[in-house]
Amino acid sequence: MPDFEMEWRDALFASWPVEPDLLAPRLPDRLSVDTFEGDAYLSVVPFAIRNIRPEGLPAAVGLSTPELNLRTYVRCEAPAGRRTSDSQAAEPRGGDDTPGVYFFSLDADDLLGVVGARLFNHLPYYWADIDYEPGGPDGRVDFASRRRTPGARAARFDATYGPDGERFQPEPGSVEHFLVERYRYFAEGSDGEIRYSAIEHDPWQLRPATWDVRENTLFRTNGFDAPTGDPHLVYGEPLEVWAGATERWR
Repeated sequence: MPDFEMEWRDALFASWPVEPDLLAPRLPDRLSVDTFEGDAYLSVVPFAIRNIRPEGLPAAVGLSTPELNLRTYVRCEAPAGRRTSDSQAAEPRGGDDTPGVYFFSLDADDLLGVVGARLFNHLPYYWADIDYEPGGPDGRVDFASRRRTPGARAARFDATYGPDGERFQPEPGSVEHFLVERYRYFAEGSDGEIRYSAIEHDPWQLRPATWDVRENTLFRTNGFDAPTGDPHLVYGEPLEVWAGATERWR
């Protein structure tokens, strides 16, 4: 049963194809690189979380924060004995791997939320100063982040982005579907165990996007060379999301 509800707004997915061998050594045991037509992907995702609160409480009591993450796409060895359907929130079928997201870093402008996510969700969150200014011309967003966590490697991101085209729902088998229709994230706890959280939402409604990126050190901060070429860009329309508590993947 989901434990939290929230809204995601102004999500940009800036995704670069990379060699799977680049990412495989960086993943915990039991996680493997997921690929689309032979390519793995690294994605920079700025967005805003609005009104996050325990499920059932009114939105007015929720907290809001902009967030920035660097993520990739993975599959996790299925726990023994679980068999279910192919629905978006389904448990893995016996013998199959379950698709999800793995985060290399997450920056948020909410110190208490960062501390809580590190302690209880085992996610690599960092406290950052984030200037998030939506509502520009043609729906464009100004988004600038500077990491503030003491002792952490510096991370900076500064871009303007927005939608540029007609709304569409990604079709199964498309690269857009591969990148956005993910209903689990995985993390490695301090004990080496894999943990996950299930999320629920309606299918994404996307639009083509453009951006003007002035600074992006997330790759270097996380030990990667910056990918070459232009990223695949899509903008996500606002989305209501329900998220479960983090559980051990057995």
